[in-house]
Amino acid sequence: MASIKDVAAGAEVSVATVSRVLNGHPSVRPDTRARVMAAVEALGYRPNAVARSLRTQQTRTLGLVISDVLNPYFTELARSVEDEARAHGYSVIIGNADEQPALQDHHIRTLVDRRIDGLLVSPTDGGSPLMLDAVRAGVPMVFVDRWIPGVDVPVVRSDGRGAVRDLVAHLYALGHRRLAIIAGPATTTTGSERVDAFREALHEHGLPLPDARIGHGDFQADSGRREAARLLALAEPPDVIFAADNLMALGAMDAIRAQGLRIPQDIALAAFDDIPWFVHTDPPITAIAQPTGELGRAAVRALIDRLDGREPHSAILPARLVVRRSCGEPPPDTGAAITPATTPVPARTPVPTAASPAAQPPVSPARTPNRSNR
Repeated sequence: MASIKDVAAGAEVSVATVSRVLNGHPSVRPDTRARVMAAVEALGYRPNAVARSLRTQQTRTLGLVISDVLNPYFTELARSVEDEARAHGYSVIIGNADEQPALQDHHIRTLVDRRIDGLLVSPTDGGSPLMLDAVRAGVPMVFVDRWIPGVDVPVVRSDGRGAVRDLVAHLYALGHRRLAIIAGPATTTTGSERVDAFREALHEHGLPLPDARIGHGDFQADSGRREAARLLALAEPPDVIFAADNLMALGAMDAIRAQGLRIPQDIALAAFDDIPWFVHTDPPITAIAQPTGELGRAAVRALIDRLDGREPHSAILPARLVVRRSCGEPPPDTGAAITPATTPVPARTPVPTAASPAAQPPVSPARTPNRSNR
């Protein structure tokens, strides 16, 4: 393997001149730079990245701490971060917090000790002392997907409120009146924001959200199973379960099927965080899709702006509703078009309004035999 001395000999310059060329020093004459680069190419010389980092105080490495690597949303996010970082000449080291604050802190400590140039973090909680210490110490950092209120760090995230409003309007048009949510942890911004948006959207249609119809999950499948089973056991079970992330939605689907119920004939199911699997389930799941790839790319660009001395900017990108068939939408072979959420869709069954004195909770006819057996 060629050394820097071999390059210097081949270009007939000093080792110091080769070093200046490789580090982009402006004092080198163009003809000298050309000779050095020709020698580098001819000899196949590759600079020692470790030695260079010691000289420049840069490792050309970014750290990414994500909440759960098994969640397809975060897998896609990590992929987009790696692709964008590579395009800018950076490598990425990934730490999986597994929704555990202590493990998140472990990864942050390890990455900072390894002298990464900057951090991308999707916080698992409201802000651990170690993370706040890293911010105060000036570690270049960008929050992606989640954030910590009051902490002066650029945030790249999606805005799901509009998409949640579209989802509730869509469900209302389909005739659903008893809606429930399996929310994420209230200690995360995405956990609290999604349930707040859901409640506000229900209020716009004059629908309540009793505490009993709010499930408290942790963004993982087991909590989706547990909370869906609890919701189904209510004296007045919901018409729809809205799971606030994809893994909880898959867990809820398991719980629904375990009780012999059918989606959407007996109960509808919708999810936040669309994933490729949802189009292959039976039925395909109606979901809110985040612009995951662009979130990852925008977060990397914001962090590199910070590293290059430019002012980094936060970014909020819109999420969107993807209508499929898990909420009682007409199947494609009926000839009925699946209409946007803003267009009224005929209800499957007449549902009395809450204002009617004789109003009774709506019950799907297909659901009654299942309920009588439990």
